[in-house]
Amino acid sequence: METESEPYVRLATLRQLHQVVAELNTARSLADTLQTVVDGIVVGLGYELACVNLVRPDGDLVVAAFAGDPAAEALITGRVGSRASWERRLMMGESWDGLRFIPHTEGWVLLEDDVPQWHTDGPDPRFEDEWHPEDRLYAPMYASGGELLGVISVDRPRNGRRPGAWGREALQMYAFQAAIAISNARLRANMQRALVRLEREQQALRASEESFRQAFEYAPSGMAIAEMGGDQHGRLLRTNDALCRLLGRPASVLRRYSFSDLVHPEDIGTLLRTSAEGGRAELRLGRRDGTYVWVSLRNSVVADAADGPRFLLTHVEDIEERKRHELQLAHRASHDSLTGLPNSAELRSRLGARLCRRPQSVRATAVEALDAAYEGHGGGTGGGTATGEHGFQPDAFPEPFEFPAAPGVPGAPGTPGAGVGPYDHHVHTVAPASDVDDGTKGLAVLFCDLDGFKSINDRFGHHTGDAVLIEVARRLTTGVRDGDTVARLGGDEFVVLADGLGAADAADLAVRLRNAIIPPIRVDGRAVRVGASFGIGWASCGMSADEVLRSADQRMYIEKRSRSKAHRRAG
Repeated sequence: METESEPYVRLATLRQLHQVVAELNTARSLADTLQTVVDGIVVGLGYELACVNLVRPDGDLVVAAFAGDPAAEALITGRVGSRASWERRLMMGESWDGLRFIPHTEGWVLLEDDVPQWHTDGPDPRFEDEWHPEDRLYAPMYASGGELLGVISVDRPRNGRRPGAWGREALQMYAFQAAIAISNARLRANMQRALVRLEREQQALRASEESFRQAFEYAPSGMAIAEMGGDQHGRLLRTNDALCRLLGRPASVLRRYSFSDLVHPEDIGTLLRTSAEGGRAELRLGRRDGTYVWVSLRNSVVADAADGPRFLLTHVEDIEERKRHELQLAHRASHDSLTGLPNSAELRSRLGARLCRRPQSVRATAVEALDAAYEGHGGGTGGGTATGEHGFQPDAFPEPFEFPAAPGVPGAPGTPGAGVGPYDHHVHTVAPASDVDDGTKGLAVLFCDLDGFKSINDRFGHHTGDAVLIEVARRLTTGVRDGDTVARLGGDEFVVLADGLGAADAADLAVRLRNAIIPPIRVDGRAVRVGASFGIGWASCGMSADEVLRSADQRMYIEKRSRSKAHRRAG
């Protein structure tokens, strides 16, 4: 029961409570704060034993701090009690405002649950408020939002009595302050962890940026960062030394350009078709000296932040050597190894590119078709041709009639786009009607066969024969226009493709080339002579490349047989 000195006890308790609460705020870590809480109960509130059961993230409560008995501390510190068992305890016994007291007469049912405890047996109380060893007193601690932080357990009051009203209020006040101190300690711990994590992330970011900078700056191949979107899309923002050396321009100058300013005009379409994310392209970029270098571009998109502006990172690899090697291989595959002229396959490819499957004759115009339909009708004589009831020829239109388009529009005869349909943009190749020059210009195919070459090969050997072929190839190439094709078909046979010639022009060209071949050819101090026979064929849509070459070959043999052997050698 309370004594008459209660006011003095209250004053002393208030002083001790103030002191231990002040010490709560000096602890730094969560562990120090928890230990200070239980030490303050033993020192300042008059209990021999105190324990803090702290709520874990999974909801169970663990014995986090103990004070008053080293043996009991070693026994139960770190042990865990389930949340369900603790909720059961906090619903039993007597409610002393914010405290929960379970007398020994009810606590026996808790002996078998999983909450860690140190209680011992003892005799029954001798008076009403005497403390029994199996009495339990709990002070729950709550966060500001009402969340349970933990539970303070106390035992063995030094005066041997259950706490009175003032003792209960002091413990309740202390539990409230302890909850604040624990919350603050957790907040500090979380802030410290966040600061440590932030510092690590910043260090990692700095290390990543430095790693990227070094990888960018010292990469053996070219690297560039360009803007994405906006008016300055594609403008170079940053280039490394390798790209500057490759293009022969300093970084300050390159920042004025975009890749579209540097790319070869023929490759601008390739650049525009290259996607920003993962796009690849092979094209030519201009150097400062006006030359171009073949490069391989590989694009990727990088962001300055999670939702910050995006930039285009481009890797530029010098593939000039590979391209040169590829061109050499392609040249070897399409050109004669001895003379350097296009070979038979390349000749057929170039010739086939000018031909289509449309028949050689141009479809009749509307007037011509009507004239053919009424041919012989005027005099009443059909000329042996069957006519209809009104003199009309039924077979005059072998296919659906089609009016020609106006000149200058796709589909008009003689204009680009004249073809089978309105979307045929092929320029048809048409041969002259005869060897008489009627003004028609076409693609002349001159088939050349050397006369007397076999005897040179047999008499002087292949070395001399090869030298003769090389010189003939040079003379033929010199004698034609830029854009004409001189090809070696095989052996001592050559073919010349000359576009835009009439019949007379082709005949003149054959004479000039024959005269260019006739002069003696000096090989190892020896002069040898060969003649040449030319056959002139004409390429025309509706023919295949082989048919065109065969036609020219046949004309060449006709021309060769028409001249005596001596005359052929003399040219």
